[in-house]
Amino acid sequence: MTPNAPLGVLLHAIGGFAAGSFYAPLKKIRVWGWESYWLMMGIAAWLIAPWFAAWLTIPDLGTVLYTSLQTAPFAVAWAVVFGILWGLGNLTFGMSVRYLGMALGYTMALGFCMVFGSLVPPIYYGKWQELVGTPSGQTVLGGIGLCLAGIALCGLAGIRRERELQSDQQQETAGQQFNVRLGFAVAVAAGVLSACFNFGLEAGTSIADIAVQHGTNPIYSTNAVLIAVLLGGFTSNAICCLTLNRKNGSFGDYVRFDRTYVPNCLLAWLGGVLWYLQFFFYGMGARTLGDQYGSASWAIHMAFIVLFSNLWGIVFHEWRGTRNTTRLLVWLGILILIASTVVIGYGKGLA
Repeated sequence: MTPNAPLGVLLHAIGGFAAGSFYAPLKKIRVWGWESYWLMMGIAAWLIAPWFAAWLTIPDLGTVLYTSLQTAPFAVAWAVVFGILWGLGNLTFGMSVRYLGMALGYTMALGFCMVFGSLVPPIYYGKWQELVGTPSGQTVLGGIGLCLAGIALCGLAGIRRERELQSDQQQETAGQQFNVRLGFAVAVAAGVLSACFNFGLEAGTSIADIAVQHGTNPIYSTNAVLIAVLLGGFTSNAICCLTLNRKNGSFGDYVRFDRTYVPNCLLAWLGGVLWYLQFFFYGMGARTLGDQYGSASWAIHMAFIVLFSNLWGIVFHEWRGTRNTTRLLVWLGILILIASTVVIGYGKGLA
């Protein structure tokens, strides 16, 4: 299909909005433990939604998957393996927040995730020269640099916010758990493992090609790959959640049929559908950009996640009570993130 940079960036923006919004319904869940509603969310996000979306958009889905297993078994296997590793990235991401705080933990983990997810695939496939030796690639690299700068400014603003609004009790807790060295190591691990989602999509390119050969519109072909990647992600997350259920004695959440049960299920599933939509639109955006190795798409995706998560923070007055300099930093970071998506989209247009 013919690349379309503006439409590709718009699709990534929709996906980033979904990614930045999926946790809002989960915050309304009552009584259940985190592990219980995370697993319920995952059933919708990583099992039901991928199959339903693929069934809607891929003609003869069964034949596509059977052919993929027969002719491209390694592509399927690697997509699942990278999905499992990405699932582990979710867990180490939580540890980075524990040891570095929310602002610094989010910023460092997403920053490493953006860098590794954007640059490793083209390097692995021997296409590094296209990034550094062409006007298009150089512009994309410049946009990735802007993206990192925007994430860093938002993170700095978040650090200032935590310092300015922290209570004495929170300071005591943060002092007990704050560990820069350990937190930095975990954030690197979280970034690398979370970037495995993009690696899984690239490893499963053969599956998408088979879907196209069977009559699938190329813009939807990534939906076949998502089945494999998210199956791996569900596996690692489910093991973690069930282990925590056993440790915390929270298996009863799944069968506690009180007045909170139906609302909790609906909220968890709504969060799951929103979560899945980020990569539904990510796949469409990458195909529309003509982004074969996901270098530009992954950077844009990370930028929009940080952008919309910070905008939600502003909407919910999370920055109320902070100094003018702190609010200026977050707005400057948001503007730079917006500029980075424009630069990256322009770079893809040059190609």
